[in-house]
Amino acid sequence: MKNIKLAVLDMAGTTVDENNVVYKTVQKVINDKGFNLSLAEILAHGAGKEKHQAIIDVLRECTDATDITTIAASAFENFKPELEHAYEQLDVKSFDGVQAAITSLRKRGIYVVLNTGYNTQTATSLLGKLGWEIGKDIDGLITSDDVTNGRPAPDMIFKAMELCQVTDPKTVLKAGDSTIDIEEGKRAGCGLTVGVLTGAQTAKQLEKAQPDHILSSVAELGKIC
Repeated sequence: MKNIKLAVLDMAGTTVDENNVVYKTVQKVINDKGFNLSLAEILAHGAGKEKHQAIIDVLRECTDATDITTIAASAFENFKPELEHAYEQLDVKSFDGVQAAITSLRKRGIYVVLNTGYNTQTATSLLGKLGWEIGKDIDGLITSDDVTNGRPAPDMIFKAMELCQVTDPKTVLKAGDSTIDIEEGKRAGCGLTVGVLTGAQTAKQLEKAQPDHILSSVAELGKIC
């Protein structure tokens, strides 16, 4: 087993069960521009990314649109109000066993930081709906607003390391439900990269990024660290 000092965990689909509401909202604002894309296409090309970038990448990969920059900017402008409306009606919870697993890691002296392609407002809203507090339930939250470069760049992991005063990336575990989470962990030089099957992508899809482990859930992290 690795000498893990910090676990950096993705939010939606990894620790937080929000029924894919964010990606369903991405799907809606894109399709409102005259497209007919499936949720599977949105997840395949947008999962784990800062949402403006996700919209750009989905349009680039799944449509023959020529003015992608303009369409994406307009769709993203609609994204935040649409998401706020969706969240007002949403029952957010953590996946079974996740809170207990996080508590267990922290009791063993392992820092737990959540990171996300969401902006700070959205991520903080999610934490509030869960009733989780920084310093009480987790050690930190890093969002796309906190860094210059979003996933798969390693900036958010480095920010989490700085927050927790962890200097060696080999003592860091990164877990997430999408290949971009795994790529982020590998670019940061993390000692362990872990895919989980509670969210956006299947085991076959996750295997393409060659994680060290694929688990059913974050609840199983105690088996490997």
